[in-house]
Order: sequence, then C-alpha cells, then structure tokens
Amino acid sequence: MKPQDIIAGKSSLWIFGYGSLVWKPDFKFKRSHVGYIAGYKRRFWHGDDFHRGDEQSPGRVVTLIEDDDASTWGVAFEVVGSQIEESLKYLNIRETVCGGYITKMVDFYPEGESQAPVQALVYIATADNSLYLGPATPEKIGFQIATSRGKTGHNLEYLLRLAEFMRSSCPQVEDHHLFSIEAAALTTVLHLLAAE
Repeated sequence: MKPQDIIAGKSSLWIFGYGSLVWKPDFKFKRSHVGYIAGYKRRFWHGDDFHRGDEQSPGRVVTLIEDDDASTWGVAFEVVGSQIEESLKYLNIRETVCGGYITKMVDFYPEGESQAPVQALVYIATADNSLYLGPATPEKIGFQIATSRGKTGHNLEYLLRLAEFMRSSCPQVEDHHLFSIEAAALTTVLHLLAAE
C-alpha cells in the first residue's frame, strides 16, 4: 500500500512512530500524542546499513512483529494540509528507500484519553526484506548495536534514546526486549572501554 493511496482526499493524517521518530520526526506536524497500537510488538530484528550501520557492519533498528497479545507504545503525529505530502515525501526516503519498510494503517490509542482510536500510518519492515536480520539473543543484538555506526550516527544512540523515551514518556510500560538489549549493549561498551 502506497502512502499516497491512503491519503487521497484526506485533509489530515496521523503517522505512528515507534523507533527514531519518537524523538526525531524531522517533519512538520500539527500535534502529537503518546499512545500505543495493539497487535504488534517492537523488536530489534531489522538491519540498517545506512542510518545506523554500514554494509560491512549493519546496525540494528526496530520493526513491528504481529502478536495478538502485544502492544507497542510510541508517538503519533498529526499532519495536515501541505504537511501531509511533505512528511510522506520525506518518510518515503527515510523509511522506505533507505530502510526497506512498507506501510500499513493501524488503530492508534492515545494515552489517557477516552476518545476513540484514530487510524494511523505506520512503517513496518518485514521478513522478506534483504535487510531483515530476525531474532537473536539480547547479548548478540546488544553487541551489534554497541559496535555499529552509520551516516546518522552511532547505533547505540538510537537504542539509548528509545529507552529514554520509554522511561520518560511511558514509565508504566515494561518493555523487556528493549531494556534487556540496552543492558547488554552497555555491558559491551564497558568491556570495550576496559580492554583499551
């Protein structure tokens, strides 16, 4: 599904971010809400050979895996008018061309609000993507993240900023996958520093 097909005739669009978009959307928007989508879990199962790694040493970034019992917290951004086309043009390069993500429409539930969910566009990397790395132990993923760097910066920054977002904006949510990888990556960093 192309984002352009989704927005035909729409004056407003919500875009859900669950990775770097939560702290660095880099597009103009009208407003944003912290909240969650149901039926998906966030996993560091996707490779990145551009933003947070390179071809020799791909980094690891998050994607969404379908799971009926799970939910994923993040931020939804409402874009309106000319912001819709501008944000989609930007995200098409950032997420689709460089990242290998596809798009879907999902229900987004704003935190602490009694209003009905809104439909939001989300970018998901699937297993049939050449950059898809799949599951691994927290130790292996943490090591890969601690030792990878790309054009946007160090992979460790991506991990730490995402963990910080969850602690500050969603303190009631226990994201075991994220926090176990954060611990493993920081342990790797300490070992590397000690070996110098």
